[in-house]
Amino acid sequence: QVQLVETGGGLVQAGGSLRLSCAASGRTFSSYCMGWFRQAPGKEREFVSTISRSGITTDYADSVKGRFTISRDNAKNTVYLQMNSLKPEDTAVYYCAADLRIGVTRDQRLYDYWGQGTQVTVSS
Repeated sequence: QVQLVETGGGLVQAGGSLRLSCAASGRTFSSYCMGWFRQAPGKEREFVSTISRSGITTDYADSVKGRFTISRDNAKNTVYLQMNSLKPEDTAVYYCAADLRIGVTRDQRLYDYWGQGTQVTVSS
């Protein structure tokens, strides 16, 4: 079992920044890839970013590329999502997820464990 807890959400003005954290426990953190997803009101949950077990490989949705940065600290069992130049359309509940397979993926159906989510609201 893997437990994931997201923190760092909040209310920010457009153009501002937030850093989300996801703390993991229950298994060796470096043994799984991590992903961030988000769900806006009335919309399906969508892929945001993912990072490999070592942190070397990352992937981003086009909508956040160049503005968001994913990273991980395996010593702290934590994955981060630095969000800069935030836009109102980034407003959503953000979820982190753990994938026990080897390669990174955008497919949320392949993720094994999920956090409870943290709300990010960007005002215009």
